[in-house]
Amino acid sequence: MKPVVVRNVCIGEGIPKICAPIAETKKEEIIRETKRVCHSLADIAEWRADWYEDVFDSVCVKALLKDIREILGDMPLLFTFRTSKEGGERKAELGEYMELNRKAVLSGYVDLIDVELFTGDEAVKSLIKEAHSQNVRVVVSNHDFKRTPKKEELVRRLRKMQQLNADICKLAVMPENKRDVLTLVTATEEMVHEHADRPVITMSMGSEGVLSRLCGELTGSAVTFGQTGRASAPGQVEVDRLRTVLDILHEGMSKC
Repeated sequence: MKPVVVRNVCIGEGIPKICAPIAETKKEEIIRETKRVCHSLADIAEWRADWYEDVFDSVCVKALLKDIREILGDMPLLFTFRTSKEGGERKAELGEYMELNRKAVLSGYVDLIDVELFTGDEAVKSLIKEAHSQNVRVVVSNHDFKRTPKKEELVRRLRKMQQLNADICKLAVMPENKRDVLTLVTATEEMVHEHADRPVITMSMGSEGVLSRLCGELTGSAVTFGQTGRASAPGQVEVDRLRTVLDILHEGMSKC
């Protein structure tokens, strides 16, 4: 598997990287949370733009992205507008969604964008092509807040992301029981070791799925999401505690 290097962070190699979301509604709150993420043990910051009250005002978004970029310095920034159909805070028509991501790419302030798999093949390909033309990497994602599909379907979705030329493939599902968590973990291991030629991120959400956020070095999941402030998905662990667990597991596995 070929890792993805973004600024000073190598995704897909070594200890799973920690991504911390910035999920606030007002500019002042977003700036405050960005500073908190910057001074945390996170490796990557994610701006969850769907939380922002002025997200459909392109002037406000670009100005805020500039501020976020200046605060983060050399920390990679992932721009994400999570639609309501995949657990986000807002609805967006296809045109609005495409335009938001295009303007983020062209701003020069983001290193990665998140593009939802079920936006449609042509839309996903278009955004990937435009992002790559600006040296921006793309995380193609799918979030199922209702259930955990069968292992074969999970692997199929991840492989589809790879076929569409995602730089990183991301899948998050909701477990109904502990067996569902094992399904996600098994699907991840199969994808990484049998099919993937690029980094994969997976997680099982909620309290039952916490284990999946910790064992990425075993399964091959390259990034885990941890909170410094407001959680952007159920089951996220505080960044500092997450770092401690990841380091312990890495040390133990290195002795094997």
